[in-house]
Amino acid sequence: MHSLFTIGYEQASSQAVLDELKRVGVTLVVDTRAVAASRRPGFSKRQLAAGLDQHGIGYLHLRGLGTPKEGRLAARSGRLKDLFRIYEKHLATPDAQEELVELTAIVKSDQRVCLLCYERDVTHCHRRRLAELVSERVGVEVGHLVPPLF
Repeated sequence: MHSLFTIGYEQASSQAVLDELKRVGVTLVVDTRAVAASRRPGFSKRQLAAGLDQHGIGYLHLRGLGTPKEGRLAARSGRLKDLFRIYEKHLATPDAQEELVELTAIVKSDQRVCLLCYERDVTHCHRRRLAELVSERVGVEVGHLVPPLF
């Protein structure tokens, strides 16, 4: 059984994301965005945390595991190799390493954790790399959730 999931909210409503999280029994959403703000209703940090809380799901923002600005710009322009090169360099920083240790400990605690970011396609997002690293350290399988489109 999976205890680590990922999800992207691009082209999905907050209700669709919530339904998907509830369907698999997620107990904690770890926001892996460098900037936990969104123009999409329900996905800015406070709104997201409040909405999850109403359904008994915890929220944690690990900003240090987010993609730096230059990586986000590369992703927006479709330069995925640059995104992942930039992100690997970022992962070597002390802040990212500290938060990766924190995330690993949380997953080891047997909570059902879901890494959240914007990008719908996990193969185009840094959260896939994070999930791989945690999976290697903890020995859990990762489930990649895809909420229905709006």
